[in-house]
Amino acid sequence: MIRFAAKELDKWLQNSNRKPIVLRGARQVGKTWLVRDLAQRHGLQLIELNFERLPDLAELFASNDPAKILKNIEGQLSIRIDPAAALLFLDEIQAAPELLAKLRWFKEDQPALPVIAAGSLLELAMNKPVFSMPVGRVTYLYLEPMSFFEFIKATGNESLYEICSSFDIQKPIPSSLHEKCLQLYQDYCQVGGMPEVVQAWVEHQDLKICLKLQQDLLATFRDDFHKYGGALEARLLAKIMQSVAEQLGNKFVFSQVDPALQIPAVKKALSLLTQARVCSMVLHTSGNGIPLGAESNEKFFKTLMVDIGLTSVQLGLSAGSRSQAAKLIMSNRGSLAEQFVGQQLRAAQSPLLDPKLYYWQRTGGRLGEIDYVIQHGTKVVPVEVKSGAAGKLKSLHQFMAEKKLDLAVRCNTDPGALEEINIKTTRGDSVSYRLVSLPLYLAERLPEFLG
Repeated sequence: MIRFAAKELDKWLQNSNRKPIVLRGARQVGKTWLVRDLAQRHGLQLIELNFERLPDLAELFASNDPAKILKNIEGQLSIRIDPAAALLFLDEIQAAPELLAKLRWFKEDQPALPVIAAGSLLELAMNKPVFSMPVGRVTYLYLEPMSFFEFIKATGNESLYEICSSFDIQKPIPSSLHEKCLQLYQDYCQVGGMPEVVQAWVEHQDLKICLKLQQDLLATFRDDFHKYGGALEARLLAKIMQSVAEQLGNKFVFSQVDPALQIPAVKKALSLLTQARVCSMVLHTSGNGIPLGAESNEKFFKTLMVDIGLTSVQLGLSAGSRSQAAKLIMSNRGSLAEQFVGQQLRAAQSPLLDPKLYYWQRTGGRLGEIDYVIQHGTKVVPVEVKSGAAGKLKSLHQFMAEKKLDLAVRCNTDPGALEEINIKTTRGDSVSYRLVSLPLYLAERLPEFLG
């Protein structure tokens, strides 16, 4: 498989002034595979230590002297280590979070040795006050599930990927290729971007096999729940994870998780799930300017699951055949389309930054909502997601009039177009702006088109 984040790791490895790098992301998004692939491609000796599987390995790091630590590792693994020809990989480091502070010494005393740390529950460990990160001595890389474009490449559609990558909005993609992309979009809604599931789909083209793997992944998340909150009940966290899928596309309402539960407990549990990256928040923005987080209303936010394939399983949309799956996707396409676009917008952001998404919702009086609001340069750009080819844009027209913006985006199932909108809103306001209409499956390229 090809992961686009590998390019950033290549740049990091070739930087003579590199710092140890910490990979952050949900369980099973491919962090370990990415490191093994990096070592193999560059011909490096991979020294992989998994602290969840073998917690006693943490004792090898008792010293603050990297030279002594490497000697301990050599003795434990019966190997010789040449720092300039090796890669030290500290996997599942959340099981030994005290080692995070040790990373600074490798930067200072062993600069020739590339060091990577990773952990699926790392955020939870980092938030504990007894542990501290070596600020300024490490860098981060945030890994999401495989994007739709990575899925296209993995499924052997390299030529189609190249066509999509060079898509010109003034020259719509041929209708037959457009239909093929929509079919792949429907496949992705079922399979998702978790690498193990994608690999099974590539090898077997059998949704039943994928479903079993997805159910196992969800069970793994649930098995982790006791690590998330200590005294918090695993059943509460499971209910919230289910509610995140059920409330897709809408403002998240705590009371809908379970009316019998107290709101503070639900809030805490949701916070733990977002820290573990099982789900993510789409934060409210006023849309008045940048930064988008300014003037935000904390009472308003939406949520996304980590992966659209897992979302389909939670919503009961998985089916035994491809045709059945397509029917279910189309009958539940609204919330899935918003999950899809959000997932691709997260993947499109630099892996060196923690991805963030925003949306706009009127906080009083009349109704009004914009699915996503993104920043392009110094501009605020609203993004509307429509599950079909058509769809009214009343909220978008009014938003553009009120905020005095000149560029907006619509993602739907049309082939794509650039339109000049000149219209009066339902309130009688005149508004003129450019509307970039993109096929849903090109959402990952949205930042490029805005350029």
